[in-house]
Amino acid sequence: MSESDTEDWQENARMIVDSARAIVPADGSLSRVRKARFHGSGFDREVMRQAADLGWMLMRVEEDAGGLGLGMRETCALMEVLGGGLVPEPVLSSLMAAAVLQERLPEAVLTGEAVIVTAWQDKVGAQDWRGGASGGRLLGRKYNVPGAADADFFAVVTGGGVAVVPRGAEGLTVTSEETLDGGRTGLLTFDGVEAEFLPCERVEQVLQDARLAHSAYLLGLSERALTITLDYLRVRKQFDKPIGSFQSLQHRATEMKIRLELARAAISATARRFDTGADERTRSRDAARCKLRAGELAMLVAREAVQMHGAMGITDEADIGLFVRKAISEANLFGGPRQQRASLAALLDQEEAA
Repeated sequence: MSESDTEDWQENARMIVDSARAIVPADGSLSRVRKARFHGSGFDREVMRQAADLGWMLMRVEEDAGGLGLGMRETCALMEVLGGGLVPEPVLSSLMAAAVLQERLPEAVLTGEAVIVTAWQDKVGAQDWRGGASGGRLLGRKYNVPGAADADFFAVVTGGGVAVVPRGAEGLTVTSEETLDGGRTGLLTFDGVEAEFLPCERVEQVLQDARLAHSAYLLGLSERALTITLDYLRVRKQFDKPIGSFQSLQHRATEMKIRLELARAAISATARRFDTGADERTRSRDAARCKLRAGELAMLVAREAVQMHGAMGITDEADIGLFVRKAISEANLFGGPRQQRASLAALLDQEEAA
């Protein structure tokens, strides 16, 4: 990679991060996030319109298809900022839909007038996505659909292709339930929904990209939660001393910081490999490794934050409690630690057999 290419992506990432400040306050305020919890659809359509105006929906759409053609390094930079701000909007799911559909994305989504999210997961606790297509119709279910409560379109991923399904399609039932962090997750049930299946050979690649991008979201969440916790250790006192001066807590804080920086390095290196043409096996392996690191990191920081804050760490009034709930809600999306280890073991077996 040339020096100019490196400078290009870094400048792009800086601009993307700067644009995110329209949604994630620079002062770290979580007032908007608090208002959205346990209320309505769990996200703000105006924020999704802003995201469209800022060009985020087109980040992973190729330039010859009318998009920005940006890479995973820029995408991960954005998702890290959104994670630090606990942004509840289904930005990543919309990015996935755009990446799958490319120039076939509905015009209303490009203008921000409509919201599209991706429905891909066939089973709870599994990463299967090829079900649903049968003779020009959609059957069965798609689980864990973010933003389903108020989305206008669904990009439904199946083994027979991708179908763009409007919310009011005959035979489609959309149900949603609250998550621990105050958001909502959706279930789509298809009873013979007529659909046009668009060919797409990039589904697995898009899912790998999303797994990496979600790892960056968890990284941003974990870093902000750790910062809040370290600040608390400096002000809370026992025996007339800040508890942050206790060696045992220093060791635990150091462990979190090391794990965080290792996750950051892994995500950065993987994003670079994705952008420079990694092969399919490398992409699968590295995305799983990053998701494993990021998911475990988020849960580690959440546990330690509660321990170090004491009982107030899980209260609704404390900001750290919002991060703990979000970590629990998000850590297993795109596959939890057990699934990532199973994926890595299977890839290792394939390499040994080759």
